[in-house]
Amino acid sequence: MSNKLLKSLKVLFIEDEDLIRNKIVSSLDYIVAEVISASNGIEALEKLQNFTPDLIITDLEMPKMNGADFIHEVRKKDKNTCIIVVTAYTSEKYLLQLIDMHIEKYILKPITLEKLISALEDCQKRFSNTTNLKRTLPDDYTYDWNQKILLHKDEMITLTKKEILFLELLFKNIDSVTSFEELQEVVWQDSVMTDNALRSLIRNLRKKLPKDFIVNLSGIGYKVA
Repeated sequence: MSNKLLKSLKVLFIEDEDLIRNKIVSSLDYIVAEVISASNGIEALEKLQNFTPDLIITDLEMPKMNGADFIHEVRKKDKNTCIIVVTAYTSEKYLLQLIDMHIEKYILKPITLEKLISALEDCQKRFSNTTNLKRTLPDDYTYDWNQKILLHKDEMITLTKKEILFLELLFKNIDSVTSFEELQEVVWQDSVMTDNALRSLIRNLRKKLPKDFIVNLSGIGYKVA
């Protein structure tokens, strides 16, 4: 994706370490329209009173108010702003907590410019590919990004957290193939993605989606039909 498409984004970046914060803000200044920074969740909430970002990038472990508590406060009033989490942790307890707060993505430390641009592009794709945060699927299916809900003719279909992660990863890679490596990194995290676990997830998810919606490319990965 051309970096020109990122020039319209306004970003709030939250990190307690001064060196990292200043370095990332300096990089973002060249990529996005506007970037404002904060050193903790309390300061970030104060900044939000006078600044409306398209994207929030926040560390998890911070003094005064950590990233998880900050996101919780944001989501009380704002369900739509794209939020990316920066963390050194890959524990499932963190992952499940973040899914419930509707984050877009997380970046594992150390932060690199490549990781940062990739995360920005994912948020930009969401803005471009969704209407009112909803994606229309074949056969009267709809996926609501905000509520993390799959609907069929207005009837809700329950998804597990791994199914949500898998489905949203397919949507983000709508024009490409989702590799097994990406599935391990995004869906399974620090757990081992066994062949049986992957097959079970795909089998159960296919029962909930339009027929032949998930395509398997043998030895490569998966994509949307």
